[in-house]
Amino acid sequence: MPIRNRLAELHEEITGWRRDIHEHPEILYDTHRTSALVADKLKEFGCDEVVTGIGRTGVVGVIKGKTDTLGRAIGLRADMDALPMQEQTGLDYASKTPDAMHACGHDGHTAMVLGAAKYLAETRNFDGTAVVIFQPAEEGGNGAEAMCQDGLMDRFGIQEVYAMHNVPGLPTGQFAIRSGPLLAAADEFDIHLEGHGGHAAKPQETVDTTVMLSQLIVALQTVVARNADPIEQSVLSVTSVETSSKAFNVIPQSARVRGTVRTHSSEMRAMIEKRLTEVATGIAATMGGTATVTYNKGVPVTINAEEQTGYAEEAAIAVGGSCGVAPMVMGGEDFSFMLEERPGAFIILGNGDSAGLHHPEYNFNDEIIPIGCSWFAEMVERRMPAA
Repeated sequence: MPIRNRLAELHEEITGWRRDIHEHPEILYDTHRTSALVADKLKEFGCDEVVTGIGRTGVVGVIKGKTDTLGRAIGLRADMDALPMQEQTGLDYASKTPDAMHACGHDGHTAMVLGAAKYLAETRNFDGTAVVIFQPAEEGGNGAEAMCQDGLMDRFGIQEVYAMHNVPGLPTGQFAIRSGPLLAAADEFDIHLEGHGGHAAKPQETVDTTVMLSQLIVALQTVVARNADPIEQSVLSVTSVETSSKAFNVIPQSARVRGTVRTHSSEMRAMIEKRLTEVATGIAATMGGTATVTYNKGVPVTINAEEQTGYAEEAAIAVGGSCGVAPMVMGGEDFSFMLEERPGAFIILGNGDSAGLHHPEYNFNDEIIPIGCSWFAEMVERRMPAA
């Protein structure tokens, strides 16, 4: 089926919800207003159960179909949090909160799943249970992991889980997906270098951490260039350096090097962590100092299950007429935690010619709302057809 007529009728109303959320962005787990709005809407729609406080501020709605002969349950996930940045769109409904902005389209994702929930609660034309999931803290807080740790999947009997993300630059309303790895694991490293500080006029009496960190930055680039399989996609980027002194005539006692690692396989992830540690400690020791490496594993690789990717693609073709092949990218997405617990798929939907994600002039394209809503509804009705 193409876009549902009912969802086309609801377009203006859903757009209103989206713009209200956009106007009042909230960061990480502090999505109290947004979570309350979502919970109120789900109750208003007549969901059979509305549960708050899963993953701290996450919200879950349960919608039962007209029948439930097979005990099936499908999860539909949206993210609710904004980014800590200042909006520069000049929109009438621009953020009213300083240094907070929906610059990634989570306001649109939330509105689309809400729209699908309203439609599904009205029609209930499926055999099983639809579970709508609204998570906080996708932007660096691992809110999906927190919801899973609170028993999301088992508590609501979820067997498959699906999500969507808008993508600027892809034509408006165009779907794309791929099976297997789609987005990367996103890790962070923090290397503390310790030397022996002193007067810059007497370098022979010091162990110079500035030279140490300079050598280290260059050497770290060889981890991917000379240790990683060229067929495998991986990135190691140094993004921040600092020393313990800002004076012109002081060789600092210590220095820090920070950065990120992006990989598409667990084997590559483990190799880079190992080699990064060996390179850092080796260079520091060679120069008479020490290196302490802190390696923080963030979100895992986002891996679409082959079978569920096929279902998601079929639904996209049914709604939009076509579905392209999504490229593998090095960005991270914490929906990967849910995909580690249940098979599912993450699909992308074109936002058209807009500013890029995380840009101060970005805005979600309201034209794609009925398309996204229809895809979510199609997933439920296609995977759990009415008895």
